[in-house]
This record gives sequence, C-alpha cells and structure tokens, in this order.
Amino acid sequence: MNDHTHTSVPLWQQLQAVAQALAQVRRGVSGTAALDAVPSALRPGVQALLFQALRQLGRAQALRAQLASRAPAPLPDALLCTALALAWDPENAPYEPHTLVNQAVEAAKNTRSLAMQANFLNACLRRFLRERDALVKATDNDVHAKWNHPEWWIKRLQKDHPDHWQDILRANNQAAPMTLRVNTAGISRDALKIDWDNHGLTSQAVGQQGLVLDQAHGVRDIPGFAEGLCSVQDAAAQCASQLLLKDLAPAGQALRVLDACAAPGGKTAHLLELLNDTSEVVALDIDPQRCERIVQNMQRIGRTAKVIAADAAQTKTWWDGQLFDAILLDAPCTASGIVRRHPDVRWLRREADIDKLAAIQKNLLKQLWPLVKPGGRLLYCTCSVFSAEGENQAKTFVEHNTNARLLPSLGHLRPQSVATSAALTDNLPGDHDGFYYALLEKLPTS
Repeated sequence: MNDHTHTSVPLWQQLQAVAQALAQVRRGVSGTAALDAVPSALRPGVQALLFQALRQLGRAQALRAQLASRAPAPLPDALLCTALALAWDPENAPYEPHTLVNQAVEAAKNTRSLAMQANFLNACLRRFLRERDALVKATDNDVHAKWNHPEWWIKRLQKDHPDHWQDILRANNQAAPMTLRVNTAGISRDALKIDWDNHGLTSQAVGQQGLVLDQAHGVRDIPGFAEGLCSVQDAAAQCASQLLLKDLAPAGQALRVLDACAAPGGKTAHLLELLNDTSEVVALDIDPQRCERIVQNMQRIGRTAKVIAADAAQTKTWWDGQLFDAILLDAPCTASGIVRRHPDVRWLRREADIDKLAAIQKNLLKQLWPLVKPGGRLLYCTCSVFSAEGENQAKTFVEHNTNARLLPSLGHLRPQSVATSAALTDNLPGDHDGFYYALLEKLPTS
C-alpha cells in the first residue's frame, strides 16, 4: 500500500480539491490547468491522488452506476468517483479504504455545495465497503472498468495494434517514471550516474543518453540539472534529435536546423547539445509564452537558438528564404502516447480529434517540406500511438511527394513500463512513452 502520510494537509481537504479538479477535467479543462488552481501547499498530494483517480476512473464510473441508479450532480459525482477510484483495489489504494470513505464523507460535510449530499455519499460508500467483492465482480466485464479508457480509444488500439493493444493499455495505467537526458557534451552518462549515486539518487540507464530515476525528485535536488548537465525528457522523446542528426553530415560541419513546434524546448536543447557551436538552430512555436520557456531552457544549458513566435505552417510570416539541412517536426497530436504522464488526456480526447489533428499534421508536412535542402532531412514525429497520426500520415506523404524517401527510422514506439516490457520484444528497451518517428530524406533534383 502506498504511503502519502508525509503531508500534513488533512486528507479530506485533499479529496475535496481532487474532486473539484476531476469535475473540471470532465468539463474539458486540462489536468494541468485544474491543478494550477490548487493552493501550492496542497498541490503535490492532490496531483498524486488525482492522477491515480484518473487512471482508475473507468472502474469508478462502473461502480458508481451499480451504487446509484442516476448519476448525481457533477461535483458530488466527482467526489464519489474519486473515493471509488482510490479505494476499489485495496492492494494499490493510497490509504485504507475505510479511511478514504470516512475522509470523502468529511470532504462533503466541509464543502458548502456538497453538504446536502453527504448522507447520500455516505450511504453509497458504506454499501461499497460492505459489498465490494460482489460490486467489483459485477463490473469486471465492463470494458471501461477493465481498461480505464474510452471504448473508442480501445477499438482504435485494437485496429492499429492488434497484437499489442492490451500491453499498451496496461502500460498506460502505470505511473511514468522520471527520466532525464544527460548532456554528453558536458559530462558522460556514467560520470553523472556515479555523482547521483553519491548523493543517494539511484538510476538506471535507458537509450543512448537517458537515466531513469528509481524515485522522482524535484529538479532542484538533482545534481547537474541547474548547470545544464541533464534535462527532464522521456527516453522515447530523446530519440528525435539523435535520429535527425545521425550520419547527416561529417563531424564539424555547420548545419542549419529548424525545430518547428519547439516548446517547451527539450528537443531544441538536445539538438544544440549534439551540434557544434557553428551550427544554427531556429526554434519556432505558435505560443509566445511557451517561447519564453524555450529561452529559459537554452539559458540553463548555456546555448542559444533563434527563437521565433509564429505558426510554422504560415512560412511567409517567419521564413528568411534560407533552406534547412534538417527540420524536426514534432507535430501537434492527440498525445495518446503520453497518457502515463497525463492521465487526463484519455478522458479529454474525442475520436473526432484524430482527424482534425491529422489534417493539421498533413498541412505542416506540406508547408515545411519545401524548406528542406535537397539531400537534407525532415523528421516527422508525434507522441501518438494512433496510425492516422503516424504510419498512415508518413505513407501518404511519401506517395504524394516523389522527391521524398523514407529512411530507416523507429516507426511506432509503444508506451512501455517495466511491468510490460517483457511482452514488447520489438519495442525500444527500457521504460518510455509512446511515439512515432518517420525520417524523410529529400532527394536531389536531377
């Protein structure tokens, strides 16, 4: 059983805040925005509980349907589902189920808009404690309860990954670890790992430059972070800059590189760490505030990029007419590959979003391809596991562009936890998110 007793904030106050955040997510607000509204003293505990509740929300909703013939109003329903999500599986509950039930009722009593519902919530949750085994068994055949994803999402995975859809869903329901990329221009991975070991931070190597912490820590407590010797970045995302630049040019040659959808700047920083000082990196993002994050990341690693706030697809508004040796296009997508880190995504997305985002991806490819030098490259990637945003997109592009050739690249990487990695033998080794990669080479004109 997990232990959240390190916090001095009463549990009922945390559950109160979790229920309010969950109600907002159900209205379409992102989990990040919902948590931003939580007082800072409460936020760490509330985030941990909210994320666990979101990962078990399908089961909770199925149990609530067994307990109440009609769904309550949004806020009491969010509190009821929060308690059920956290308490239904005693082995993985953050607190004893009885404690969670007592504190959920206390949260209702201490919330003006919920006080009238306290008796109803108490009755439902007491019945749940009495009849837990029977109620859980009654929901076992409910697809939402079993997999904790919307049904359309499950069907998409079954179609796109017929041999691995169950492994993807299992991985999605595991919390993601904290992974960092080592700036090997400043220190070797082995040297930084030894330094961490000496400070009591144990880690495992992943990929070419990654270290996965056995236990997450605040970045200020991680040796080397403030000095730019490491950056938080998932192992799958670390492949982007490595793929784009591998064998592109002789060592020492200056390159002109575009990071087309760059914020918050993790991949921009990685490009700069791998390139020599004479190379130029242009980092674009449509959001001026997010561009500030790019600048801050560059300052921390001690490198500079030309940061521009603009829509990458509107090339006339920002492009200076000079072609690029390489373009990194990490296109807007459903984020279906990173739901381990953002468990709200599965409940926020709608199936119609896939086609809308695929149209944006297609247009970005069309607009940016003319900016690549003959012999140069464009790396198309998304943090998605859906074929419409990955393999289908790249295949269609190559079919319609005779000067584009698909180079060997990683294709679809499935999200993978330590618990599921044994089943995914054709995936990248280690613990990582879901991604798609297609490396496109521009053929010289004859």
